[in-house]
Amino acid sequence: MKTIKVDVAVIGAGTAGLAAYRAARAQGRTAVVIEGGAYGTTCARVGCMPSKLLIAAAEAAHEARHTAPFGVHVDGTIRIDGREVMDRVRRERDRFVGFVLEGVEAIPAEDRLRGYARFIDNTTLQVDEHSTVQASRVVIATGSSPVIPEPFRVYGDRLIVNDDVFARETLPASVAVFGPGVIGLELGQALSRLGVRVRVFGRGGSIGPLSDPAVAQVARQVLQADFYLDSDATILESSREGEQAVIRYVGRDGQQVTEHFDYVLAATGRAPNVKGLGLENTSLALDARGVPLFDPQTLQCGSSPVFILSDANNILPLLHEAADEGKTAGENAASYPAVRAGLRRAPIAVVFSDPQIMLVGKRHAELAAGSFVTGEVSFENQGRSRVMLKNRGLLHVYADKSSGQFIGAEMIGPRAENLAHLLALERAATADYRPDAGHAVLPSGD
Repeated sequence: MKTIKVDVAVIGAGTAGLAAYRAARAQGRTAVVIEGGAYGTTCARVGCMPSKLLIAAAEAAHEARHTAPFGVHVDGTIRIDGREVMDRVRRERDRFVGFVLEGVEAIPAEDRLRGYARFIDNTTLQVDEHSTVQASRVVIATGSSPVIPEPFRVYGDRLIVNDDVFARETLPASVAVFGPGVIGLELGQALSRLGVRVRVFGRGGSIGPLSDPAVAQVARQVLQADFYLDSDATILESSREGEQAVIRYVGRDGQQVTEHFDYVLAATGRAPNVKGLGLENTSLALDARGVPLFDPQTLQCGSSPVFILSDANNILPLLHEAADEGKTAGENAASYPAVRAGLRRAPIAVVFSDPQIMLVGKRHAELAAGSFVTGEVSFENQGRSRVMLKNRGLLHVYADKSSGQFIGAEMIGPRAENLAHLLALERAATADYRPDAGHAVLPSGD
C-alpha cells in the first residue's frame, strides 16, 4: 500500500474534475486526480457529442424528405444505412474523446491515480488496494449514472440506457423510450427520423425541462405530430418474449395496444455517483439520497475541507456549469478555509429536439404568482419561421412586475438556441447579477 500526501485530491476526471485539478494547481497547490473508470468525460463519450452526431444524421434524413414544399423534388427513395450512421457517430465520438485524452495525458503522471477512491475519514482516501491518499482537501467530482427503475429489470438485456445507444454498430428496428426528458426527447425523435419505430412514454405530462403549462402544451402538440409521444402514458403490462420486450399500454386514442420492441431505452433520469465512496466514514451531513449537504455558491460541504460539484451535486448538470463549478471548487479547495462564491452564469439550457426547447433565467415554476408579467410570441405566423417552413412553437418571456426587468423565458421553436443566447446576455446584464453575488456581469455596452 503506497501513501501519497497532497494538498488537494480530486475524485473523478470528467469535465468538472479536470477543471478543479487545473484550478488547484494554478493556485500553487499540489493535486492528484483519481479516476477508476474510463477517461473521456460524459459529454464526449455518451452525452452531448454523440447525441448531436445522431441528431445531425436524423436532421439530414428529415430535411431530405421535406423538400417538396419548396418546389425542390428529390427523386427516388431516401435510404438510411444504419451501419453508416452509427459508424460516423462512433468515429467522430472517438475523435472528440481523443481530444480529452490528450488533455489528460498532459497531466503529469504523478498527478494521475488510477482506481476507485473511498473515504477513510474526511481527508483520507483509499484507492483500490494499492494507495492511501492523505489530502488536506478533497473535491468530489464523480458524475452521475442513469437511474433504472426496478420494474424495468423485467426486460433483461433488452433494456438499455443512453450510454448503450452510441456503442451500437447499427440502428435497431424498434425502441420504446421511457422518459420524455432531455435525453428521451432528443434520442427518441432522432431515432424515429432515422427510420426506427419509436414510442416515447412519460408520466405526469411533463415535456423536457418545460414548466410553463402553455409552452409545454404547444411542445406536446408539435412533437406528437412528428413521432409517437404520450407524456402521461398508461402502461398496463411489461414483459419479455424471446429477444423482444413486450409492452401493453393504452394508446392516445384510448384503445389498448400491445407492441414488441427490440429495446427499451430507460431515459428516466440520472443520480449522483456517491454510492461506494464511503461517505459514512466522514463527518459530512448527507441528504436523503446520500449526497453531502453543500453550499451551492461555494460548493463546500458544511464547514469541512470537502467540496462537491457538477453532476455529483446535481444542481445544474450541464457541461458549461461543470467547467465553472470545477474552477470554483478547485480554487476554494486551494484557498480553504477562505472560500468564496464562484462564477454563476445566467442560467441557460437547450434541448436539441426539433423544434428546439430552451430555458433562460428563472423557470415559470420558480416564479411567485402575481409577481411577473408574461410576453408571448407564437411562431405559427412569424415571418422568418414561415420562410423556413419551421413555423411551429411558442415563446414566453417573464418580466418582474415591479421593475420591468427580464427574469426568465421558456420556449419551443425554430433555432431556439439562438434566442436563448441573446436572452441569456440580457439576463446577465440585469441588476441582480453582481460580482459580490458570484454572478457574471457583462461589460458596459455588451
